[in-house]
Amino acid sequence: MIQFLLNRELRTEYALDPNLTVLNYLRGPLGRPGTKEGCASGDCGACTVVLGEVDGERIRYRTVNACLTFVSALHGRQLISIEDLKHRGRLHTVQQTMVDCHGSQCGFCTPGFVMSLFALQKNRVGGYDHHETLEALAGNLCRCTGYRPILAAAEQACRDAAPDQFDAAEAETLARLKAIAPRETAELQRDDKRCQVPLTVADLAELYAANPQARLLAGGTDLALEVTQFHRTLPAMIYVGHVADMKRIEAFDDRLEIGAATPLSDCYAALAAEYPDFGELLNRFASLQIRNQGTLGGNIGNASPIGDSPPLLIALGARLVLRRGAERRSLPLEDYFIDYKVTARQEGEFIEKIVVPRCPPQRTFRAYKVSKRLDDDISAVCAAFSLDLVDGAIREARIAYGGMAAIPKRAAACEAVLNGASADVQTLERACEALAQDFAPLSDFRASKEYRLLVAQNLLRKCFLELQRPQAETRVTAHA
Repeated sequence: MIQFLLNRELRTEYALDPNLTVLNYLRGPLGRPGTKEGCASGDCGACTVVLGEVDGERIRYRTVNACLTFVSALHGRQLISIEDLKHRGRLHTVQQTMVDCHGSQCGFCTPGFVMSLFALQKNRVGGYDHHETLEALAGNLCRCTGYRPILAAAEQACRDAAPDQFDAAEAETLARLKAIAPRETAELQRDDKRCQVPLTVADLAELYAANPQARLLAGGTDLALEVTQFHRTLPAMIYVGHVADMKRIEAFDDRLEIGAATPLSDCYAALAAEYPDFGELLNRFASLQIRNQGTLGGNIGNASPIGDSPPLLIALGARLVLRRGAERRSLPLEDYFIDYKVTARQEGEFIEKIVVPRCPPQRTFRAYKVSKRLDDDISAVCAAFSLDLVDGAIREARIAYGGMAAIPKRAAACEAVLNGASADVQTLERACEALAQDFAPLSDFRASKEYRLLVAQNLLRKCFLELQRPQAETRVTAHA
């Protein structure tokens, strides 16, 4: 059984198919067709809805892609769709500004844009911020308007925001969300399909040890594609989104410990404060909707060779804390990846947390993502360089790439050239040549093998140029 608020209506569901997405739940059983399906893969934003959740004594509103969100994720939260915005016959201010600014033409994508604008307006601090608006709308695509009127609507909605029905009901809604907060392991089951929702790491470990064939569900931005794109059935899932200890970020003198179920959008502040380039790259990690759902542990766990976070974490010397039952072990992240989609994780074992060393004074860290689009795109090559520089010499170099092999991996030959050498042009060119020993990339529709190798070498050159002129270069790069 799961419980949640549909706007302000309490819903209790006992027998929903755990494979049911929020999109199909809205459009089917609930009869709310305003939320649209465009791509069923989290790329277009037409299905954007907003989830409200308790954040201290306020409600935090997050945009998510309904097409990638299973109904189990609604447990204990508030679901707001486009139908909830109009109140007493009057359009919400974000809807009215879309009308006033002519932000809609064919109208198919409009509900998704409106929901993104709604969350932007509710979460804003101060007035209009152009960068914040671009980030909020990067996951919504429109083929008609050219975006200018939509951006004008966003500016008007943020500058002219007035209290609405959600503000008026916030105290009541907050109290109701606290009243339905999960207090024990929940289960959603229909026929032979089920999803369990534990609340503690110990409960998760016990459930997973007893059901190692179950699929772990965090953000679901990758797992849900098996249902929406490949039309498979997932008979058993364990949803980890309510395990509070796995959504924590703790800072110690020498390290950050990030719970594996922490959404990427929540990782931003801690990682950006320690490593600014990590923060910059996170801003280009898919869309805000995806970052609100996708987790750091999930990005590692799916073992994609083009995942954006693993190369950066490998270069930083991050470690994983893996748990099976009551047992834990620590493993360097670089040793987690064995072959394409093959990892060192044992049966019944899961990633509990990621341990990231803090930045010592002598360390320089640079990260670059090369993709066809600036926003909401997958890497062709992702590179990370962690260099400890002392008196113009490279005391230690850790270099890692994604998109260059079947797994994200370190460039051992390149590092060997750099370690102990002077940070000069001769060293740089020898290190670039060594990259050809480290990698034999493949050609695919994103890039040819020749292009990938040249880009990998040029990104190393770019890193060295930034060491000489740190203000003259743009650190996180897109290639059209």
